[in-house]
Amino acid sequence: MNIRDQCTWVHSKYPNEAHNKILDLIKMGVSKAEKLEPLEDISIDVESKALIIGGGVSGISSALSLSKQGFETYLVEKEERIGGMLNSLNTIYPDNIKASKFLEGLKNQIEDANNLTILTSSTVSEINGYLGNFNVIIEQDSKIQELQVGAIIVATGASAFQPINMYGYDGKVRVTQLELEKILKEESFDKNNIVMIQCVGARCEERNYCSSICCMTALKNSIIIKEKNPEANITILFRDIFTPGTKNEQYYRKARESGILFIKYSLEKEPIVKKEEVQVFNEYLGKDMSISYDLLVLSTPLIANEDNKTLAQLLKIPLEENNFFLEAHVKLRPIDFATDGVFLCGSAKWPTDIAQALTQGRAAASRASTILSHDTLEIQGSTAYIPEWNKDLCKGCEVCIEICPYGAIRKNEEEEIEIIQALCKGCGLCGASCTKKAIQIKHFTNEQILSEIYALGGREIA
Repeated sequence: MNIRDQCTWVHSKYPNEAHNKILDLIKMGVSKAEKLEPLEDISIDVESKALIIGGGVSGISSALSLSKQGFETYLVEKEERIGGMLNSLNTIYPDNIKASKFLEGLKNQIEDANNLTILTSSTVSEINGYLGNFNVIIEQDSKIQELQVGAIIVATGASAFQPINMYGYDGKVRVTQLELEKILKEESFDKNNIVMIQCVGARCEERNYCSSICCMTALKNSIIIKEKNPEANITILFRDIFTPGTKNEQYYRKARESGILFIKYSLEKEPIVKKEEVQVFNEYLGKDMSISYDLLVLSTPLIANEDNKTLAQLLKIPLEENNFFLEAHVKLRPIDFATDGVFLCGSAKWPTDIAQALTQGRAAASRASTILSHDTLEIQGSTAYIPEWNKDLCKGCEVCIEICPYGAIRKNEEEEIEIIQALCKGCGLCGASCTKKAIQIKHFTNEQILSEIYALGGREIA
């Protein structure tokens, strides 16, 4: 019964009708209360160890935070080395810190950590269990390792979109921003005419989102090029410029002051790339322009990793429409999954820059520590169950197993349906779909629900 959210607020323009609805809600609530039975919280033991999946910036940040708190922590990375995309970057905006130095500092902290185990060239092949008691199988160089952990953090990051068959991309004269980072690591830079095209493969029909880091990356690399070669002519073709925060806005102003040109184009009139020039319709001037280049740079978005679906199935966690991992609530639980004991951070959730990845990694560690810091946990008692007097009704059709979104139902060794209380969220799908009506939901039994319906209709349930 929620009088404020479901009545007073939504019917603020109809006070009389809202008052009558409130009376009905109270009547229904009282009727159900008469049929309520005490719920017993379920106590579970907690394994005070953590697993971080992904060894990028956010994963390292989480691992270091948990390790410093005294929790034994495992970090699993599928590549041969940790650091993720940081290994490919030249500098980090907006302070232009050398990415290699920053990564070296993180690695030094890892070496000094007492409770941290790094597993590179490793993948997670199986995950079972529940909050406080996860059983994880790790494959490393054809070897199998089994871990018992109490909390899991997903920090798998994202991948850079490759603009194959777009704007003549060839990886040599026409490169991505990530490939430009590698070029800028060299001492010299001999290109004089550089054109950058923003939103390549983003904010379009296939990927209708803004990757949020592309504009700042383009500004950063443009300023670095100007510092290496002050005579360079740099033109950025953009649809919109995204520079969140005062510090990033100052970065944009610095780029304009250094002589970098900005030309706005539209999705309807995309730039046309030819062998030595780019033709673009300037939205500000209202006319076509031709810009010569000896290096064309395409700003492409971060996209979800191809193996996100596999990991989502292992952990029984959701993905959003672009295959990034979906948090429990964007504002109220931005680091949590709906599955208890599993958290997320960094670009596994959405494209993020280094600063955001560090912050989110620490946030995920903070959430995980609320579990790992306990020897036992009490979890909700409003779960699905099969009463003793209903067991003969169950015919083992396995419909409930198929539809349970939390993997809380299985068949035991006696081929009987078994509900794992620690995994169940009391969503009611199994109870509503049970063809024999064998499954009930504590606190939402048929008798309790019917008592509300009958109260609304002026009847009483026997």
